[in-house]
Amino acid sequence: MNMQPETRTQAQDSRMKAAVYRRFGAPEVVLIEELPKPAPGPGEVLVKVHASTVSAADHRARGRTAPKGLGLMVALALGVFRPRKRVLGMDVAGVVEAVGADVTLFAPGDEVIAMLGGTFGGHAEYVCIPQGGAITAKPRNMSFEEGVALVFGGITAHAFLSRTTVKPGDTVLVNGASGAVGTAAVQLAKELGAHVTGVCSGANRDLVTALGADRVIDYTTEDFLTEGQSYDVLMDCVGNAPFERAGACVNPGGALLLVISDLKGILLASRHSAQSGKLVTAGNVAYTAEALAFLVGLAEAGRLHAVIDRSYDLADIAPAHRFVDTGRKKGSVVLRLANG
Repeated sequence: MNMQPETRTQAQDSRMKAAVYRRFGAPEVVLIEELPKPAPGPGEVLVKVHASTVSAADHRARGRTAPKGLGLMVALALGVFRPRKRVLGMDVAGVVEAVGADVTLFAPGDEVIAMLGGTFGGHAEYVCIPQGGAITAKPRNMSFEEGVALVFGGITAHAFLSRTTVKPGDTVLVNGASGAVGTAAVQLAKELGAHVTGVCSGANRDLVTALGADRVIDYTTEDFLTEGQSYDVLMDCVGNAPFERAGACVNPGGALLLVISDLKGILLASRHSAQSGKLVTAGNVAYTAEALAFLVGLAEAGRLHAVIDRSYDLADIAPAHRFVDTGRKKGSVVLRLANG
């Protein structure tokens, strides 16, 4: 009887598990499949993924849902009849396994975090990332799960806040303060010295307060748009505070940051800015390694914290999507692909 331990064959080593969706729809359309393991091309690094997140963006892509007026553009980007990108996941934390030719910034064994953005691909055991993309060293004081929980929300919040100037003492309101982007925005605004008001459900009041919010508004009992207060910066992470409703809540010379907006809000942002004297900004943001490195620096200094609602194994990808679909997650929902 052969009692020697099993060894992986070359064929097995050339395959990987991934969460794949081949049609748009409910969480059940996402299935675990084996796919060819990618090989890094010139200028690319191959990352063995330890963790990713299931984000609101994954939810929208899987169901091909979009804010009003953006349906055609979303269909062209994601696929008209079937998904163009069959593996979701906009962020990863993992270990560099191999590098392609001309890679000088990373080496095998490096622990990294990365924002993949609209290329997706994070819900797989391996992914190739350009060395010049939004990839940087993982925070040394964080696990892979904690590190990846910083990426999607942190880099998005940082990008929008960077479009304006927040000075010490400025008033900042974050609508959707308990989500992935909102929890990061509260912390980043406090880091800039702002007086921060967070809008969330009463159940998340303690969380948002612990992150640094000076005041919390429970949207189930109060409407921040009608309470008579105005702010230097209003960041809408929910999509229910367009300029027509929220413009009056922004101080002269202030900024309305529309993280989620419909087509009308995007097209009219420049006009609203010119006519109101207030910055109104919406639309896509650029993801950079420099922004990620800035977030890592804050995390290593103990000034930016990961917020994880719950974690799921890759095999439980459908339940993870179902939970994100509820719209009730706090911070990030993490997907585990390897121990660590």
